[in-house]
Amino acid sequence: MYLDRKTDMIISGGRHPMKVTYSVGFKSDGKITALHLDILIDAGATQDISPVIPHNLVGPLKKYNWGALSFDIKVCKTNLCTKSAMRAPGEVQGSYIAEAVIENVASFLSLDVSLIREKNIHSYESLSLFYKGIVEEPSEYTLPSLISNLVSTTRYRDRVEAIQSFNRSNIWRKRGIACVPIVHSVMLRPTPGKVSVLNDGSVVVEVGGIELGQGLWTKVKQMAAFGLGQLGFKEGEGLLEKIRVIQADTLSMIQGGWTTGSTTSESSCEAIRLSCDILVERLKPIKESLEAQNGSPSWNALIKQASMANVNLSASAYWVPSIASMCYLNYGAAISEVEVDILTGATTILQSDLTYDCGQSLNPAVDLGQVEGAFVQGIGYFMLEEYITNSDGLVTSDGTWTYKIPTIDTIPKEFNVELVNSGHHKNRVLSSKASGEPPLLLASSVHSATRDAIKAARTQLFSFMGRKDCPLQFQLPVPATMPAVKELCGFEHVEQYLEALAFR
Repeated sequence: MYLDRKTDMIISGGRHPMKVTYSVGFKSDGKITALHLDILIDAGATQDISPVIPHNLVGPLKKYNWGALSFDIKVCKTNLCTKSAMRAPGEVQGSYIAEAVIENVASFLSLDVSLIREKNIHSYESLSLFYKGIVEEPSEYTLPSLISNLVSTTRYRDRVEAIQSFNRSNIWRKRGIACVPIVHSVMLRPTPGKVSVLNDGSVVVEVGGIELGQGLWTKVKQMAAFGLGQLGFKEGEGLLEKIRVIQADTLSMIQGGWTTGSTTSESSCEAIRLSCDILVERLKPIKESLEAQNGSPSWNALIKQASMANVNLSASAYWVPSIASMCYLNYGAAISEVEVDILTGATTILQSDLTYDCGQSLNPAVDLGQVEGAFVQGIGYFMLEEYITNSDGLVTSDGTWTYKIPTIDTIPKEFNVELVNSGHHKNRVLSSKASGEPPLLLASSVHSATRDAIKAARTQLFSFMGRKDCPLQFQLPVPATMPAVKELCGFEHVEQYLEALAFR
């Protein structure tokens, strides 16, 4: 079935809206001692993927040491369009909720939000309590070092001072900066794989997942070349060029499962590696026999001889992860700097610096693209993509005129991404880690930086007007659209602002 764009946007459910109320206890130095949340999740008219959203939400929410944490999460059936899965479903909301709590504690205490984040970052001991059964060796908890290195290499402290100086010197433009960490758990699933060698020496690979731009086929193809390369052929044999990946169906891959959760690539790669191991064991005796007769054979000669010897040149495997390797944590951090035009509410992302622990990447080029793409997609969620409905629940943001997605001018003016090779991980597929969904959560750094810029604008406005109430306590919605930013900066009444400016 093919739909026009407008119809498609009207019936697409989008992410799950949530109503969150919470109680938080903390000390005067910003150390949080307790957090209770009541969360209502709008599932829409049918359940779709909604039953798993609470589980997904809680994982990233636990990225800070809340002391005592409790929550009551209810999935609500409403008369609105059914909500569905979108990259990092539930996780992106959970990470944002954590940042909102941290921001509000900092505002209440009139402290720098970075100090509150630093005060409540996990130690290895508290991480082990909050993520019981998932945390591995202490050396694999890389988040503190990621943050420390990022702050150092990006001159974060110096930039904070420069931004404060800029804000004092500029009335109509304000800048903000934020450093945000993420902790994201993923789960590996049983995954099938099949490798077949044809008589002409070409290799056909099938996996259960689908290629949707995440580089699954690229990684699988490389893994097949790596696995079959154990036979000892030289690079000049061009083994990689002989391999092609084809889209499997439910007959050829009867337990294919689904492509989700950021782990399909590594799971499929492990299934292909096991399949290649089977073929290697079958082909080794043939290769040794040919070597004894005529020296090292070519790949095509080996396959021709194996076919004549009635060797089965097709192998399949169904990889089932062990309990120890089924779940693991991903870590990353981002620093974003923005500039807000308080006359219009327009937000410009001046610079974003990302660091992400990708383990030993299966393909750094693919993973780098995943991190960059996820971050920009997250910018759309946090800053642009407003999902508007009318009083009947009908979606009215049904085209690019009303629904704004990231464009080339949305990308940070300076965009730096570092993939950190955190070394050997004994329970990972070739020590690799997921890269598809976790980096999307880093985009909340743009939202937090925008909030920081709005604080500067509100502090200026309240000072001009002689108001004594605190300018720092406010709620910045998601997405932080231009009208929302403009209003929070104080420009819902322009004349009042100009009058205050004239008499200051």
